[in-house]
Amino acid sequence: MENQIQKTKTKTDNAKISGSKITKDMNLADIVFKYPEAAEVLLDYGLHCVGCIASSFDTIEMGAKAHGMSDEEIDEMTVRINEVIEHKE
Repeated sequence: MENQIQKTKTKTDNAKISGSKITKDMNLADIVFKYPEAAEVLLDYGLHCVGCIASSFDTIEMGAKAHGMSDEEIDEMTVRINEVIEHKE
């Protein structure tokens, strides 16, 4: 488990959130902290883990897969998050 947490942290550290596009390999808690408006999109897709301890080590993809989402749904959700952030909806 510790190894998985380290891998996730490394991915998040390598993916620059500020000024960059949100991707499915970014950490949920980091995204919601930086872009609170993203939480509504995540909640709309059933990812209630945005307020859970798991969000501190899960990526969008990991959380979505844990909730049974398909790759297409994850991609759609990621696009929607980026739209909301870009347009401040």
